[in-house]
Amino acid sequence: MAIQIVKPLHVAVLVSDLEKASYFYGTVLGLETCDRPLRYPGVWFELGDSQLHLLQDDTTPYGIHNSEKLGRNRHIAFGVADIQQTKEHLSAHGCVVEGSASGRPAVFTHDPDGNVVELTEIA
Repeated sequence: MAIQIVKPLHVAVLVSDLEKASYFYGTVLGLETCDRPLRYPGVWFELGDSQLHLLQDDTTPYGIHNSEKLGRNRHIAFGVADIQQTKEHLSAHGCVVEGSASGRPAVFTHDPDGNVVELTEIA
């Protein structure tokens, strides 16, 4: 019998500068923080029924391996209501914004540590 996974619980992302990463995920992307009962440095954000965990790690290397195509790096993906508004918002915050090569309504950006984030319109 196979394992039956019923839902995602959280995604953990390693960051070297918790303050900069918290700004990106909390202010730029607009995620809400949630309670975090652990002692080591980190911040948790709500993602609907799951969470995003930022974990402080001073040895984290910059995460972009393919600078020509952000989507061809390890990444996390979020659904957004309006891709054009998302592009404008990211640009206004000085974020790198790369459209999807497939032509679908999606963009790629990255956090201060180079962790790539995909944002796809899911109207």
